[in-house]
Amino acid sequence: MTSTGREHSTTHFGFETVATHEKAGKVRGVFNGVAHHYDLMNDAMSLGLHRIWKDRFTEKLHHLNAESHLLDVAGGTGDIAVRLHEKTGASVTVLDINEAMLREGQNRQFDRACSAPLRYICGDAMALPIPSHTQDLYTIAFGLRNVTDIDAALSEAYRVLKPGGQFRCLEFSPVATPILKQLYDAYSFHIIPRLGAALAGNRSAYQYLAESIRMFPAAENLALRMKHAGFERVSFERLSLGVVAIHTGWKW
Repeated sequence: MTSTGREHSTTHFGFETVATHEKAGKVRGVFNGVAHHYDLMNDAMSLGLHRIWKDRFTEKLHHLNAESHLLDVAGGTGDIAVRLHEKTGASVTVLDINEAMLREGQNRQFDRACSAPLRYICGDAMALPIPSHTQDLYTIAFGLRNVTDIDAALSEAYRVLKPGGQFRCLEFSPVATPILKQLYDAYSFHIIPRLGAALAGNRSAYQYLAESIRMFPAAENLALRMKHAGFERVSFERLSLGVVAIHTGWKW
């Protein structure tokens, strides 16, 4: 983002350069178009690996219990929130900027007769409608790269966490190994958009998702930005040869 003011600044939408104030609407359009097929496409694109990644992401939460306050941002379909409840017994607030994704999450919870106490809120990760110092855990899975201003979202995450609260982010990372990168690029830019067209009827949305992964900061860079936001004990764990990473930080 440039320093000339939000109304005149630019950012990326995949590989496209757009006005900063336009990105949220464009991202919303992407997820409006894929909400109903979102979980199916996750299975197809990752060959089911996303379930393993999410299970790993929601481990090591022994410091939480049924009285804890948990916030899952960009949590539309509720799959992370359900896991969090099953691990901790706590109620979970699911926040997403996209109403279609929230509706899909609520419908899926009803369809699978899930009794997890989930609260759904439509809101922006850069301006959370959540009081300061109230959350024991903030999670965001495959959502941070779609936020217009990552640093603003990290600052908001820090604000709403209690002292002693934990930040956890699951996100794709740029692949560094040359041979793996070639294979990953071929799959991302040739196979994934075709899957999007075939299964979700939306090639362009999945072209954007592939591009957005390439534009997301490397794990080391995101760790530095987390520290700049105030987080301590910042760390990350690479999974599946570095295709994704789990980022962790604490507010003290």
